[in-house]
Amino acid sequence: MSARKWLLIAALLTPGLGLILVLIGTVVYIAVAQSFGFYTITGESGFTTQFWSDMIGRKLFSRSINYSIYVGVLSAIFSVALAYPLALWLRKPFAGSMAIGAVLKAPLLIPGLVAAFLFINIISYNGIVNQLIQWLGFSDAPIRMQNDSNAIGVLILQTWKNLPFALLLLTGAVRGISDEVLDAARDLGAGTWARFSKVIAPLTVSGMQASLVIIFIGAVSDFSFQVIAGPTNLQSMSQLMVTFKDRGDWNSAAVVGVSLMMIALIGSALMAIGARLMLRRRLT
Repeated sequence: MSARKWLLIAALLTPGLGLILVLIGTVVYIAVAQSFGFYTITGESGFTTQFWSDMIGRKLFSRSINYSIYVGVLSAIFSVALAYPLALWLRKPFAGSMAIGAVLKAPLLIPGLVAAFLFINIISYNGIVNQLIQWLGFSDAPIRMQNDSNAIGVLILQTWKNLPFALLLLTGAVRGISDEVLDAARDLGAGTWARFSKVIAPLTVSGMQASLVIIFIGAVSDFSFQVIAGPTNLQSMSQLMVTFKDRGDWNSAAVVGVSLMMIALIGSALMAIGARLMLRRRLT
């Protein structure tokens, strides 16, 4: 392709893509610069690595990183693991399949903050779950389930909220596999698991990678679910960033924000590469 055609393509993309790159680039630049001491709200601005060295030395920061990665990775894995069998079930239309698909995509219509409040009401001391447990005789008193230290509630909410994204991507990928391919694998003696691991998963790896990346980025930067239903002794990175911002320490907040962007970028790339390598190893 000639240089003139490249320039024409760049010019056509400029009104849309150029605006997006300028806006994103500006935000990233301000965050990076602020983390190194520039654009200070109070005090003098100037280059310094003091904010990074102070933040890296804090246990609170390392705990927030570990916690956010924990939530991001498990949320992505759980969502994709649940979406695959549903996508295979809905691969061919049947009576009621459209209604089932609509119900499974319903979480997209519910704001995350509303879902978190509803979830807390269900598992609270006087919630439906505790009432059912006591009615069935499994416990004589309510069980504390909200704000658990292992973030089980957050993982449930993240999986429930992100399942439709994975389902949308994987359903399209699974439907792209022809019946002849699956019938040939069945005729060669491949069982259900063999057909999935050696035929379906490799042919839908692009959809799997996209699902893992989208869900990981959203879950690792979680704020609303963590604030409402998360552990009280742990903070996600977005929650920590807001905490510093509320104190007026914008430079430390920028350090956390830049770290969160780096984790989202590197983590999503590692998950996508790991998914492909895992499938390649199973095929060899």
